Parts: sequence; C-alpha cells; structure tokens
Amino acid sequence: MIVLDANLLICAYDTTTPHHGIARRWVEAAFRGVEQVGLPWQTVSAFLRICTNTRLSGDPFTMDEAVEVVDSWTALPTVHLLSPGERHWAFFRRMLVDGAVAGPLTTDAQLAALTIENGGVLYTTDRDFARFPGLKWVNPLTRA
Repeated sequence: MIVLDANLLICAYDTTTPHHGIARRWVEAAFRGVEQVGLPWQTVSAFLRICTNTRLSGDPFTMDEAVEVVDSWTALPTVHLLSPGERHWAFFRRMLVDGAVAGPLTTDAQLAALTIENGGVLYTTDRDFARFPGLKWVNPLTRA
C-alpha cells in the first residue's frame, strides 16, 4: 500500500512549488495505478489546512475547491482513508520512543505508526522519517 504524506500532495497541487510538475505527475500516476493508496486522515486535514491558507504564498484553493480535490481522490476504487486501529498505540508508542521524538515530530511519529500498522510504504518528501525504525519510506521525487 502506498501511504501519502501531505507534503507530497501539497507539492503536487501548489503550482508555485519548485517540484510541482514532477510531484503532480507522480501523484496522478499513483492514483491511476493498481496499487492501493492509503490517505491518513491527518494527511487529508493537513492538505485542506495548508492549501486553503490565504496567509501562505501562492494561489490558495477555496475550501470548496480543496474539498472537491479530496472527493476526487476518495472516489477512486484504489483509495482508502486510513484510521488508527486497535493496535495503533503500540506502533505509535514505539515510533515516539525509538524515534527519539519530541514536539512537532509527534505528528510524523503518528503517520509512521499508521503506515506500519497498515503494512504500507510512506511516500513523502520529508527526510525526518528516516528516524523511525521499521518504517519503509520513499521520496518519489528523488527517484524520478
């Protein structure tokens, strides 16, 4: 399963980012592919929060536009919204402790835990994920 981090989606949909074109092509190919794509709720929430923020540079989406984008993803047969399961705390706790996490990296630890819990590979542009033991992660923009 491909698990998507918000930073990759934001790069794909924000035309002002330096790697917009390559990110957009990669994301569209992932959504059109046959492999299952997991969208964590925190990824969806971060995409909506950042892409509609009028204080940031670029051309923000209206909330209606951003919601339509998410609707288009979730309508695809290979896309699934990921929620923590009953064993999530064990995975999350391990990422927090073994990843030596504090402060803002707590959100990354939760995303790492959710990815492992679902047997996925996290696709992200954030190298901070290297700190989490057992997490399989890839920056698809460096492989293209």
